[in-house]
Amino acid sequence: MKMEIEGVNYHIELMNEDKEQALVFLHGFTGSTKTWHKIVPRFEEYKIVLIDLLGHGGTDSPKDPERYSMEQQMRDLEKIFDHLGLTNFALAGYSMGGRTALAYACEFPGRLSSLLLESSSPGLKTEEQRSERRKNDGRLAERITSGGIISFVDSWEKIPLFRTQHALSKHVKAEVREERLAQNPIGLANSLIGMGTGAQKSYWETISQLQIPVLLVTGKLDEKFTAIAKEMVSLMPNAEHSEIIAGHALHVEKPAEFATIVWEYLKKNF
Repeated sequence: MKMEIEGVNYHIELMNEDKEQALVFLHGFTGSTKTWHKIVPRFEEYKIVLIDLLGHGGTDSPKDPERYSMEQQMRDLEKIFDHLGLTNFALAGYSMGGRTALAYACEFPGRLSSLLLESSSPGLKTEEQRSERRKNDGRLAERITSGGIISFVDSWEKIPLFRTQHALSKHVKAEVREERLAQNPIGLANSLIGMGTGAQKSYWETISQLQIPVLLVTGKLDEKFTAIAKEMVSLMPNAEHSEIIAGHALHVEKPAEFATIVWEYLKKNF
């Protein structure tokens, strides 16, 4: 379905609409609702809401990078949830979608029953780190728009963060590549500039105030985000951390195992 929010048409998929408890999924950078299709059948007892974030999938790609700010994205999500009548629901996010989900939980904590974060962070701790990241993201955004989507995806597939995906089957790798190639270059570039890790504010000082149940899931082979998750758990009053032998994109590399961990957590912590 399409839903217009502040001049932007959002692509949203709803499943199991007769169910009362809702579970919302937010994808990562270069992803879309399609990234969740293999795991959502595991959650047949929940109303499933899949959303393409700004500049991704079937959602519009505004030309103004400021429209992509984390603050704007959170306000859009709040209006989407209002339109869908969602209250006391579980919110899940992967990587960029996890940053967005965590930011939303910090700003609107009373709306969620639980938070599920896959390979996610609260942002960068210092302004120096954020400034350096903004420069890097700006250069990457320029390469996306000037070099085209194929050239970008060719290089994106080779970054160390995704090295474990080289071992995936040809079929799965082809699916991931197809999803990335389907993106709008303007949307990806503006997403980096507007809501990249360097552009968003840090929530490291805020996460200790989150009282809702939080599940952090990371891959043992993704040392960076596993270390971040362990530090987050030490600061959060009601958080758990699970690890899977995989890399960054657990729902792609180990979909069944990832879905089972989330399902079992929700049974105890919805």
